Amino acid sequence: MNPRMITRCMDNIEMIGSLPDNFIDLIYCDVLYGTGKKLKDYQDLKPIRSEIEIHYIPRVKEMWRVLKDTGSIYLQMDTRINHWLRCIMDDVFGQNNFRNEIIWNTGSNISGFKSLKKKGYVRQHDVVLFYTKSNNFMFNIQTFDDKVRRYKQCITEKEGKICGDTWNDILSYYFSHIRITEKRQYDTQKPKALLERIIKASSNEGDWIADFYMGSETTAVVAKELNRNFIGCDINPRAIEITKRRLKLAAPKTVE
Repeated sequence: MNPRMITRCMDNIEMIGSLPDNFIDLIYCDVLYGTGKKLKDYQDLKPIRSEIEIHYIPRVKEMWRVLKDTGSIYLQMDTRINHWLRCIMDDVFGQNNFRNEIIWNTGSNISGFKSLKKKGYVRQHDVVLFYTKSNNFMFNIQTFDDKVRRYKQCITEKEGKICGDTWNDILSYYFSHIRITEKRQYDTQKPKALLERIIKASSNEGDWIADFYMGSETTAVVAKELNRNFIGCDINPRAIEITKRRLKLAAPKTVE
């Protein structure tokens, strides 16, 4: 099987608008977080409700249109805007189609002098909102090995534990071995293990996966490796260049 890989440098509202109804099996987007910051690779939205709504409402409506009735959508963000996005998703997809608010514990910034000086609790997680278009959605139960660290050794407590909505077992790029095995090429690049879980859970081989906020496109790489078709875009030309380089190195493999 040779999955189709379609990537475009364009505004996502234009790409989504060009797609037919009921076409996509799974949408995953690591959206703009509303920090208001000018990062190396993009300008983030300001954390203002009106600006968030102007940007997201038309895009979420179009995502609903192109998603199959059996499809799923995952939107990843942090706590700056998740309450506003939750309201938008409830309005467009329906509160009855809300499935989970997934907490991804990135394990970042848990020590160090700056953390000790800062008032309040250290921010350690992202939020992933999981919605479907209907009750007739497909889902493959995912399991993982439950591991704990004791005396600097990693010990498996239980193999094949069913995933809940709090993910503590997938490490972010703050950990050295992740940086070594998956070279970080983009400000907000996510680890492949995160996308593997989502794609395996909510799609099958040959399905169409979409990501309309591509970045360095971990989604496309994992989709190709798992024999899924992919379509996505980013407004930043550098993101498209990185995506194409990464896709050249990615190869389809048999899904377990």
